[in-house]
This record gives sequence, C-alpha cells and structure tokens, in this order.
Amino acid sequence: MTNALTVSDLTLTFPDGADRITALNHVDLHVAGGEIAAITGPSGSGKSTLLASVSTLLRPDSGRVELETPTGTLDLANLSRRDAATLRRDSIGIVFQQSNLVPALTALEQLEAMAHLGQSLFASPAKRREARSRGRDLLAAVGLSGHENKRPAQLSGGQRQRVNIARALMNDPALLVIDEPTSALDQERGAAIIDLIVGIVREHGAATLLVTHDLSHLDQMDSVYRMVDGVLTRQQAALAA
Repeated sequence: MTNALTVSDLTLTFPDGADRITALNHVDLHVAGGEIAAITGPSGSGKSTLLASVSTLLRPDSGRVELETPTGTLDLANLSRRDAATLRRDSIGIVFQQSNLVPALTALEQLEAMAHLGQSLFASPAKRREARSRGRDLLAAVGLSGHENKRPAQLSGGQRQRVNIARALMNDPALLVIDEPTSALDQERGAAIIDLIVGIVREHGAATLLVTHDLSHLDQMDSVYRMVDGVLTRQQAALAA
C-alpha cells in the first residue's frame, strides 16, 4: 500500500455570535502518494483551515480524512488529541508560510530536533548519529550542503525555507501540507522552491497539499483546486501537468 489522502464530505464551522460561519463546506479531494494538489482562492476562503483540518490541527464537525500509509489507513478526523500529536510527529510534514525556525539552532540542529521529538532526552548514540546523517542528507537534497552549521539569521529567506522543507521531511511523512511556500520570496527564488518541492515529493512519495496564490506554478501540479467561501472545486485538468 502506498501513501494517499482522501477527504470526504469535510465540514467545519466556527461560532459567530448567535450564528456559525461555515469555513469548510462538504469538501472532497483525493491526492495519491508522490502527487501534489494545489489549492488556490482568495484570502479568507478556507484554504489554510483545510490544511489545518487535514493535518489534525483542527477537528472538523463532520466528514472523513483518510490517510493511507504502508502500515494501514487512518481516519485523521476522529483521532484523539494524543494520537493526533503522535501522527503529526511521525507521519505528517507541515511547511508554514514563515519558516518558524528556532533562532539558536543551526540548520542541522533544526532537523535533529525534529527527529528527537517524543523521544527520551537520552537517545542512544546510534540514534543520534542516524538523525545527524539523515539531516545532512536532507540538507544536501535541498541544496544546503556547507550550510549545516549556520543559524537562521545567517541564511537568506530562500535558504530558511529550504531548511523548513527539509525539516518537514525529517520523519519521512506520508502526508505533506505546504502553506504559501513562496509568499515571502521573489519570483526567481519562489520558482526554485517550487521546483525543489516537486522533486522532493516525487522522490519521497508523500501525498501533498500545497496552498498558493501564485498561479504561475500550476502547470507543475498534478491537480488544481479552487476554494471560495469554504467550497472546494476541482479546476479543469488542462491546468495541471
């Protein structure tokens, strides 16, 4: 069994005085492992809410979020808080708009910290060596060989985003959710980040959701959706590669 994400009839509302606002309105989508589904739409339309729901940061009112992994299928919408936190640590990679790197840690240490989440503070030397080796390999994969010992303040915006992407891949996730990865970058650096994401996703086989306002990259996506007022609609197949 390979990785895949299937969202079925997902609905989420928020209180608004005596009423409720519908943030997600019966959303359906499917993304296979190694594929990227792009989600476009105006600000405030529910795109980031969808990412948060799919990645277990928000619990929907109804519907299913099924994640297929090599070990089985889980309904993410009905996990306990403890199980959801474990799943995020082990099987979901999240790339936020801002890199959210720890200022005091080097690029390599950012990745090592992700590998040790949930583990004993006294991890075995073998596990520490394994994490360091994987961190170095991932930094090399995103073009940051030679930058392992630099802290965020010593890196450019594009380099920080590359560390962010490598960190999200540290635990070999089945699901990758990416929110506006090029929003703080110029066109050239943004195009390089999209090229990097496409290559990484193809290689690692994660089912990937990518929210973007930049329509120039849609031809590299496997499917394209548009969200307006919580309603998700798949766009014409001609938009996708």
